[in-house]
Amino acid sequence: MNFLLKLILSAVAVIVLAKILPGVGVDSYVSSLIVALVLAILNSIVKPILVILTLPATVITLGLFLLVINAAIILLADYFISGFSVNGWLWALIFSVLLSVFQSILHSILKKDKS
Repeated sequence: MNFLLKLILSAVAVIVLAKILPGVGVDSYVSSLIVALVLAILNSIVKPILVILTLPATVITLGLFLLVINAAIILLADYFISGFSVNGWLWALIFSVLLSVFQSILHSILKKDKS
């Protein structure tokens, strides 16, 4: 149940960010739910592999290279989902940072409600 709620919150975050950012688009609510699901899958399978492969670059940049990895994950989701579009690396980077911030805010609100 907790995973489903996080998935729905992520889909809401994708919808809101697609409305705010001009370089990001999502066709429908179903597409945003699929984007949230694909991002969860990519973050759990592909991201750890990319982090291990790029560990020297991540260490040299003091962790800032993780932003590039997050943008690459967003662009992979763009490639796999036809109802989701991101116009380039810069928009993917901005979208990934704002999505992380928005998700952390929503999850902290959710955590306070359960206490």
